[in-house]
Amino acid sequence: MKAGIVGLPNVGKSTLFNALTLNEAEACNYAFTTIEPNMAIVKLNDPRLEVLSKLANTQKIVPATFTFVDIAGLVRGASKGEGLGNKFLANIREVDAIVHVVRCFEDNNIVHVHNKIDPISDLQTINLELILADLQTVDNVINRIGKRAKNSGDKDLIKEFEIAQRVKQFLEEEKSAREVELTDDEKVMIKSWQLLSAKPIIYVANLKQSDLENIEKNQHYKTLKEFLDKTNDILIPICVSLEYELSKFEDYEKKEFLAEYNLTQSGLDNLIQKSFYLLDQSTYFTAGVIEVRAWVFKNGMNAAECAGIIHTDFEKKFVKAEVISYEDYVDCGGEKQAHESGKMHLEGKNYIMKDGDVCYFKVAK
Repeated sequence: MKAGIVGLPNVGKSTLFNALTLNEAEACNYAFTTIEPNMAIVKLNDPRLEVLSKLANTQKIVPATFTFVDIAGLVRGASKGEGLGNKFLANIREVDAIVHVVRCFEDNNIVHVHNKIDPISDLQTINLELILADLQTVDNVINRIGKRAKNSGDKDLIKEFEIAQRVKQFLEEEKSAREVELTDDEKVMIKSWQLLSAKPIIYVANLKQSDLENIEKNQHYKTLKEFLDKTNDILIPICVSLEYELSKFEDYEKKEFLAEYNLTQSGLDNLIQKSFYLLDQSTYFTAGVIEVRAWVFKNGMNAAECAGIIHTDFEKKFVKAEVISYEDYVDCGGEKQAHESGKMHLEGKNYIMKDGDVCYFKVAK
């Protein structure tokens, strides 16, 4: 799963990417510093792994990972090719979720592409470009299948055509495709359209370090939060430049610094976690003497499908799964004790996996 970091030029996208990955993606004070998307895999910090490793008596821990992509700054007119817009929009099509960075700080030394700080206007500029690009896509679908849907009597084509018209109506009203109420089957039917405005989204408000003492005093942030609260969108306040510096600290130094601001978690960890769960994902664990590992699965997947994440043969040859909840594993003091206490249960292939399940898969030879 991948999340693309988007926003106008010079809002802090590449600095955020550098903070997430400690890679040096070029970050300069002019538009289009990033052209080819930078990509990096980051680990999902999960304190449960360390607990499991102690109980399983192993020192090797393999955390779950999440991929972030630094996509070049979009500008007004991107949907018509302005500022290499077609290339950048194509990069967004390849990600599963969007992290939209919005500038909420004043700094005369950092150029704003519109020469003013207006987070709502910035947000709407990007969202409108995604909507306009989607409108072109939906028009192409309507033109491609319209006649066949009317003349062939094909039920699937007729349904797809009807959905396209419904989505188009929303887009023409400058509403995102996310706002269209669709059934799960309908979502599957239009997945190939790769609509940009249908992707789940998280907004990041980029603040100054001084704002962290009282975030609500930042009027730009306050205005943006009130705007996004109306649509129940996620907004994470982050001082991107500070997070970049913090990412170089040792863990104990980071904790001490965060404590000064009464924070228990860095903005980056919060962003990584929320990006992960935004995509409706969970984690199960395998724990043994060799390693403790976190495996990512889509909520709703069954035991056989989750076994297939480890190796495709495991799904094909699945026999059963021995499952212990994380809580029972810890309360009992490990696998052996959980088994002796009757907390380990056998499940067939149709068992729906839960977040935190500790699993041992049995497969046919």
